[in-house]
Amino acid sequence: MDVDGGNKRVFNRLGGDPRNQKVCYHWQAGKCNRHPCMFLHSEVPLHNSNGAPSKRSYGSAENLSFNGPPRRTSNFNTWGRGGGGRGGSGGRGGGRGGEVVKKAEKICNYWVQGSCSFGERCKFLHSWSLGDGFSLLTQLDGHKKVVSGIAFPSGSNKLYTGSTDETVRVWDCQSGQCTAVINLGGEVGCMISEGPWVFVGIPNSVKAWNTQNLMELSLSGPVGQVYALVVINDMLFAGTQDGSILIWKFNLTANCFEPAASLKGHSHGVVSLVVGANRLYSGSMDNTIRVWSLETLQCLQTLTEHTSVVMSILCWDQFLLSCSLDKTVKVWFATESGNLEVTYTHQEEHGILTLCGMHDSQGKPILVCSCNDNTVHLYDLPSFAERGKIFTKQEVRAIQIGPGGIFFTGDGTGQVKVWNWIAEPTTSIQ
Repeated sequence: MDVDGGNKRVFNRLGGDPRNQKVCYHWQAGKCNRHPCMFLHSEVPLHNSNGAPSKRSYGSAENLSFNGPPRRTSNFNTWGRGGGGRGGSGGRGGGRGGEVVKKAEKICNYWVQGSCSFGERCKFLHSWSLGDGFSLLTQLDGHKKVVSGIAFPSGSNKLYTGSTDETVRVWDCQSGQCTAVINLGGEVGCMISEGPWVFVGIPNSVKAWNTQNLMELSLSGPVGQVYALVVINDMLFAGTQDGSILIWKFNLTANCFEPAASLKGHSHGVVSLVVGANRLYSGSMDNTIRVWSLETLQCLQTLTEHTSVVMSILCWDQFLLSCSLDKTVKVWFATESGNLEVTYTHQEEHGILTLCGMHDSQGKPILVCSCNDNTVHLYDLPSFAERGKIFTKQEVRAIQIGPGGIFFTGDGTGQVKVWNWIAEPTTSIQ
């Protein structure tokens, strides 16, 4: 995404430029109904002592990586030692006559509907987020149902979003406008990008588009919905509704993907896939995670510690993280024998839908965790200290990292929101 070029102009117009950061009066009163509004729907961030906005030093936009077979190290003792720290409210905190109104960590339902009469005196949040390290840039409206996938192919200035409304929308990053709507004839179950390729899972098929040469492919073979996709070493893996994992290998000579293998073992649908340390990890509706060798394509281990659907898996440093509708995030490490065991379990109050790893403006690793109570939690790793929270009208099913500290969330209303990490203000010593 051209953050420093054309896209910056779009976000500036929508209130992203520090020079135009005037807070919307109607938003403060809980009555703004402009979408988008040219003024800020958040408090003005602090600036450096010289009046200039703090410089940003973004970390990597890559997903958190898995660096080989994990072994016991000193940082095992640091998991979950965050003390439950929370960021400050993103909403207005002051009341009338010097009275300070303490905000509950809950969004105001009347404000969401544009009808809160308490304004800044409301004890609930008038903001889509809680926390000071990130902010909402803009939102993309167009999908009619759940956003089930977001992809940002490399070398492209287009953002791709897929939905259960059976469409893929293509967004221009310079104008922020939808430039194309692709009707697929089936609900989008997942979407990923790898290099210039965009892959979309739909019932009984995987669609593939090369954004550079405009090649389009349709890969048959799946039975039922395709819930998960991952690419490694020119091989495409697809997790399907019948519990199979299908594999295609790219043929450079024929310039196409050819069926290579099918992995059997799960008794219910495969809804999450991730690759790390020469292993494929699959999470399923059968409540298990299976570990597969990428060399032999054999199942090496089945993890059974979750008690409900394993919704999402990711790799971080030397650890595997998994989340489930059983309200837990589990952190796994490998013993000397090579088998994975749980080293830490993080408990949430609600079922967990998806995980995404990223870095904040200081390069610190962050775990973004979407729950089925319409909230998204942001945690420091490995401490699980809470950095902030995002509120949505319906569940967030898709989270995707972009370049330059930007990330995207897609929710059940069809709305895609664009967020960015902001640098912490420097404190001058008098």
